[in-house]
Amino acid sequence: MGHLYWIIGSTFLISLIAWVGALALFLKEELLDKILLVLVALSAGGLIGGAFLHLLPEAISRLEAASSTTLNLFSYLLVGFCLFFVLEQFIRWCHEHYRIHQKKPVSYLVLISDLVHNFIDGLVIAGSFMVGFPVGVVTTFAIALHEIPQEIGDFGVLIYGGFRKTRALIWNYISAITVIFGGIAGYYLSAILNGSAVLLLPFAAGNFIYIAASDLIPEIKHGEDIRRNLIHFFTFLIGILLMLGIKLMAE
Repeated sequence: MGHLYWIIGSTFLISLIAWVGALALFLKEELLDKILLVLVALSAGGLIGGAFLHLLPEAISRLEAASSTTLNLFSYLLVGFCLFFVLEQFIRWCHEHYRIHQKKPVSYLVLISDLVHNFIDGLVIAGSFMVGFPVGVVTTFAIALHEIPQEIGDFGVLIYGGFRKTRALIWNYISAITVIFGGIAGYYLSAILNGSAVLLLPFAAGNFIYIAASDLIPEIKHGEDIRRNLIHFFTFLIGILLMLGIKLMAE
């Protein structure tokens, strides 16, 4: 039951990040844009570092210890990558389709996509904690880095779609709560899978790599201001170094 307590605690903390959207109420739009891109760069580095320095090495070492082939590992990595590619394409198609008619449905699509995404994050966190406490902590930290800029962006979309600010914050948090249910479901699923739960690690790595490479890095690499681009790049490296530092401390 110890694992379950850590899973619930970690997913609950992740759900609280939804309230970070309240920052948008107090900061000027220009300042918020600058902060948001720095957070995006840090998030991208954290996700890449989490995938390549923690999740994949841990999965490889555990599969080798079990004398299992690494083919399954890379298969699950591809599944994780492709699943989020398809999910994002579907959501984007719906977004563009409904945007033609009115703004409101865009907000509901964002909430629905968050429900799904947060539930999967919960599954990933649960699977990571079932493999090992340090892996669970690193996975939670990487997801938290990603959630901060995402929740600010989601809050902005809800406001754009017609929600009042207070209602947008409340509904954004309701969609975030599914990470807790995903964590609980992942705990019991991992108990059923037993040793196969380690395959959730490459699945999570595929998720992290896709989000960083497809959604986050493109946001920070096309600026014309060289100074700002360098800030974003070094912030990206800081995200990777944070994950490296956690790995060294764990060893």
